[in-house]
Amino acid sequence: MSEEILINVTPQETRIAIVENGVLQEIWIERSRKRGLVGNIYKGRVCRVMPGMDAAFVDIGLEKAAFLHASDVGVVVEEMTEGVLATQRESIGQLLHEDQQLLVQVVKDQLGTKGARLTTYLTIPSRYLVSAPGAIATGISSKIEDDDERLRLKTILERLVAQGGRPCGYIVRTAADGATEEALGRDMQFLDKLWASITETAERAAPGTAVYADLPLALRTLRDMAGYEVEKVRIDSRETFHKVNEFIDSLMPEMAGMVEHYPGERPIFDLYGVEDEIQKALERKVQLKSGGYLIIDQTEAMTTIDVNTGGFVGHRNLEETIFKTNLEATQAIARQLRLRNLGGIIIIDFIDMTQEDHKRQVMRALEKSLERDHAKSHVSEVSPLGLVAMTRKRTRESLERVLCGTCGTCGGRGTLKTAETVCFELFREILRDARQFEANELLVLAAQEVVDMLLDEESTSLAELEEFIGKPIKFQVEQLYTQEQFDVVPM
Repeated sequence: MSEEILINVTPQETRIAIVENGVLQEIWIERSRKRGLVGNIYKGRVCRVMPGMDAAFVDIGLEKAAFLHASDVGVVVEEMTEGVLATQRESIGQLLHEDQQLLVQVVKDQLGTKGARLTTYLTIPSRYLVSAPGAIATGISSKIEDDDERLRLKTILERLVAQGGRPCGYIVRTAADGATEEALGRDMQFLDKLWASITETAERAAPGTAVYADLPLALRTLRDMAGYEVEKVRIDSRETFHKVNEFIDSLMPEMAGMVEHYPGERPIFDLYGVEDEIQKALERKVQLKSGGYLIIDQTEAMTTIDVNTGGFVGHRNLEETIFKTNLEATQAIARQLRLRNLGGIIIIDFIDMTQEDHKRQVMRALEKSLERDHAKSHVSEVSPLGLVAMTRKRTRESLERVLCGTCGTCGGRGTLKTAETVCFELFREILRDARQFEANELLVLAAQEVVDMLLDEESTSLAELEEFIGKPIKFQVEQLYTQEQFDVVPM
């Protein structure tokens, strides 16, 4: 499967599209005024310890205090219980105290109303390795499956670590598959020097200060994506093109020749139809080729995906139609999760299947479709209610949260009260005001749709209300009012 990386750069934002066989699979956006924080290391100050939550809030210089759970604080106590060695994590009150200073790393950006999530288990990635300062363990990425290659890399890693009192543990990344000992050694030296620089900066830094920032999006993408089946990287900014080439020359020479500058007048995203796909990714409904469709709803707590047959009637029987629709939906769901960057808890409501074999095949198809996803996911079996629950690792905001804000008209509900409902609310408000205030007449300020309904379909009810309160009611259309807004003014 061929994979291309398209990089669109403007002074305000950088956008990166991952295209596989001509189809957009992922889109990442980083805005210059709102860069992501994941991977950044800060010198933090504990501002509040919360024993009830077994967590603490840490000031790292952001508008909202960041969240640090006790499980993310690197102290574990081991004790013997009835002859068995048990691992016991200390409580947050034993681990931290207010005004304590410590180095922390952001593992999740601020999402919605939640502050950033932190850990004290620091990790710093390079091309082939991830260093873990303070740790002593070493490991190999599970995506390197060949046993001989894993043994070769483990032997090299142990030899390099033994050469000289390394201050960190190391994890071999997927991109290191086939890398030479010399290349791994260079990476290790780079990481050791970088950690020494970070610790020196941290000693001088004031609390709430960043002491290490991860690479900008374009360079970070190449560092993390290289090693996959990338055939070409196209960049529409000459300045970024030169920076990427410098980065490749120093750290990723095997990618030389893959990167090219796109000088065309037509926008690079238009060339590949990316802009249209982004617009589709913001819609609730996703059409399937068969005529079926998905409905995707994202909430604060979870994302729900509903599978429907729609106009697909099949050729044999209902069960076969349902099975084929669900099978097709698995590929569309996996793509939409990546494209929309949906994470956390995801509930999938496949169309109900009666045959157990069909259920198994759909589940295997879903798992297979998720294999190319760079984010970790875990899928449960079909529940008794016919639902599939899964989780997908979320570190950054979804595409919708990056590009969209809460609707100023409905407040994010997605619905508005009907004009009829607002008319009846108005009638009740008029009755209250007529009894409470001494007035000769009442003036109603409302949206055009509401006033039209009052004077047309509800004109009889309005006349009866005027007669009942013994006061005339006048109306004034307010163009800036939403359909739900109104005021009753005693005159």
